[in-house]
This record gives sequence, structure tokens and C-alpha cells, in this order.
Amino acid sequence: MARKTFDIPEMYHSPVIRNVKEANKITDPRKKDLTPVELDFGPVTFLIPRHFGFCYGVENAIDIAYRTVEENSGKKIYLLSEMIHNPTVNEDLQKKGVKFLFDTDGSERIPLDSLNSDDIVIVPAFGTTLEIEDKLKSKGINPYQYNTTCPFVEKVWNRGNQLGKKGYSLVVHGKHQHEETRATFSHSADHSPVVVVLNPEEATILAEIMTGKRPVADFETWFGYKSTEGFNPLKDLEHFGVINQTTMLATETEEVMNILKAAAAERFGEEKAPDHFADTSDTLCYATNENQTATYALADAAPDLALIVGGYNSSNTMHLVEILEHHCPSFHIRDAGEIDSPQKISHFDQWEKEILESENWLPVQKRGLRIALTSGASCPDILVDEVLIKILSFFPDAKEIDDVIEPYMQLSNGAE
Repeated sequence: MARKTFDIPEMYHSPVIRNVKEANKITDPRKKDLTPVELDFGPVTFLIPRHFGFCYGVENAIDIAYRTVEENSGKKIYLLSEMIHNPTVNEDLQKKGVKFLFDTDGSERIPLDSLNSDDIVIVPAFGTTLEIEDKLKSKGINPYQYNTTCPFVEKVWNRGNQLGKKGYSLVVHGKHQHEETRATFSHSADHSPVVVVLNPEEATILAEIMTGKRPVADFETWFGYKSTEGFNPLKDLEHFGVINQTTMLATETEEVMNILKAAAAERFGEEKAPDHFADTSDTLCYATNENQTATYALADAAPDLALIVGGYNSSNTMHLVEILEHHCPSFHIRDAGEIDSPQKISHFDQWEKEILESENWLPVQKRGLRIALTSGASCPDILVDEVLIKILSFFPDAKEIDDVIEPYMQLSNGAE
């Protein structure tokens, strides 16, 4: 079946990275090759991963949002919150008159009570809570008319609903304050007891409570603020499944699953464990998994440093940084504007939650410098192009871009 195509605004189109991606589709249609593409400009080589940038869900959201703006001229148009976690996209929509009803933390910007039935409300790619859906309906607004919720997020909700009908509780692997996890929690809590775990460390604590190695009272300390009211870890984890925030590290979700599956086997016996722990591995987002797997291959290609482009509140971008920073100096930047010179760069530290400035970060004197260059799933490829061009400006003896990407242009143009 042919992949759905989306109408993406021209401003997001990329003359460099797009040709590389299109060429990859032709030479590796089954996506078996994870070897990064090497764009050799002489003094510097850019390592480009096989999978990165806009995913299906983001392209779908952008297509719907821009079409909604175009088709509703003169009407008040609102987004519930940031459509995706990329400032360039969100700022452009705001310039077109779209207003945000909520901040990313759930704080209300514009009261829902001020809306009327003629107003247009776009649901972001993360989805929204049942509570907000009900408020929109009470104002005569159909929350599904302009719904950009990622299909893979909805797949997680549907799987959770299936388990809820069977009497299962749900463990959500995610960041409890993230928009997607808030939405998933709301949809799940409608039919099941729910608890959110952040990482394998918290999964281990929950497993120890399940198996009696920790007192039940520890549950309230660790999870009371991110579980449904009255959640009983002994009773409610007799039958359960794990679902996730789709932008989390897929390998980490699998680790969380394995920890809790082992706890179920310890508590109920190896043979009976499958009756108590549901296999939900089929809900892992393919795009997140592809991008992360390609990033591991990018790290294995021995880059001297890495640049990861994406919004500073983008969870999936942070996980790409997390993979790369174990292998080389890694800089999370929102766009080329963060690069001042080879001596100075501004970048986001996700662990300290602050913007840092690093000096002498780019060793321009090093010949054959290898730079890993990638981006998050909500980042337009044009922003990656601009970073590449900015870096090349520091190497006056670098080859011309057209000469380097000519083989990729020939392949991609031949496919059109």
C-alpha cells in the first residue's frame, strides 16, 4: 500500500537533506541499511543518519493545521497547545493568527469559556484529555473536526482500551507532565487504574513494591501524584500492561516492560506470568524506533562531535542527544541561530534544564573533522540544511554543496 503523502508548506522544504533522504529511499527501499551517509566536504564530513526529522504523525499534523488555517479565513483559530514541539512551526502558525489556548505544562492561556461554537480548535499531535474534549463539546465545538493527534498515539490509546475491557490496569512509561502522557493518562483512566513510571529505576521500585521487597507505603511517595485515585499496587497490578509515551527511548520502554514482566513472573510464577502481564510491544512507535536505531548507528560511526537540531521541549530530540552524548561532545540546538562562531555556541542542557554557552566547541583546525548531524521528529529538514551551511561557512576551503550532493540529486530527481 502506498504511503500517504502530505502537503507540507514550501518554507519547510529542504534543498540539501531532502535529496539525501530521497536517494536513500531509492537505494534502500526496505530500510535495511543503517550506515550513515557521509557528505565529504574536504576539511569536514557530515554524518547524516538514515532516519530522522519529520515523522508520519508530524507531517500529518502540519498538513491538517495549515489546511485548516487556509480554509477558515476570517474565523478565530486556536491550537490547544503547541501543535508539535518545534518553535519554528509554532511561531509560523502564530504569525498566521493561530492562538494557543494552553501552555505546554497545561496552564490556561485563554479561558475555554471565552470560546463559542463558531471558533476553530485544532487538537495537537500529542492529543488531548477527555476533560478538555468534554469542555469543547459543551461549547458546541467538535474536538475531532480538526484533530491532528498522531495515529500512533491513538494506537496506544486503543490498545489500552482493549486491555481495560479485559480488566487490566495500565503502567504508562512517560514523563507525567508531558502533553502526550497527560492525554494518555486521561484516556486510560477512563477505563483502568493507571500509574506513570519515568524510567527503569522507577519501574524497579514499582516491581519491588509488587513483590513485597518494599513496603506498600512507598507507592504513595513515588507514584501517588501520578496515579489514579486509590491505586493499589498489590491489587491493581495483578493484571496489567505497559504502554508508553511514543517519544520515549524505545529501548528504555522495553527495559521497563522486562522489569515489570520479571516481577509478575516472580509474584505469580513463570508459567502464569503471561496471564498477568500483557504483551504490548506492538504499540511502540515505528518512527521513534527507526530514528533511535539510526542514531545508535550514527554514534558507532565515530563522530568527533554531534549537532542535534530540535525544540528545547522536544522529548524525542532529547533522547537522540542522550544516545549521542555518551560517544562524543553533543550540542542540542534549536536552529543555526544558536551557532555564533567556532568559538561560541548556545545549546540546551536537558539535565540542568538551562541554555549553556560553550567556547571553542568546533575544532576548525582539525583536518577530516567528522560531525554527526541529525534532528528530532518535529524539526523541518530546512533547519538542518541551515545548520550545515552555517558550519561550512567556517571552512573557506570546503567543497561546494552542489558538487557534494550532486549524486544524491541525480538519484532523487530520477525518481520524480
